[in-house]
Amino acid sequence: MAEPMRVRATRNGDLVEVKILMKHEMTSRLKWDIGGHLILPHFIQTIRGTCNGKPILYVHFGGSVSRDPYFAFKFKGGQQGDKVVITWVDTEGDTRTDEALVA
Repeated sequence: MAEPMRVRATRNGDLVEVKILMKHEMTSRLKWDIGGHLILPHFIQTIRGTCNGKPILYVHFGGSVSRDPYFAFKFKGGQQGDKVVITWVDTEGDTRTDEALVA
C-alpha cells in the first residue's frame, strides 16, 4: 500500500486552494534489474478530486512527472469544513485516497 498523501485545503476569499504532496517512486522508463529482468514504467496516471462528493479535479499524468510529486490547484464554491477527497491511480492499478477538511 502507498504512503499517505499530505493534503491541505485552505479557503481564501471565494477560492479554496488545495495542496497535495504524493509519495510515489514515479519510474517513467523501462529499466533492467540486477537479474536482467525488465522493469516497466510505474507512475501515477490519474488524479481525481471531489469536494463533498462533487467533482473538482481530474488530471491525467504522463511519465515525465518527478518522484514524490507536489500538485496544487484552486476551485470556487468550497466552504470551511467541506471535505476534499483526492484519489490517484497508477499504471499498476494501485490506488490511494486521502482527504482533508477545508480550513
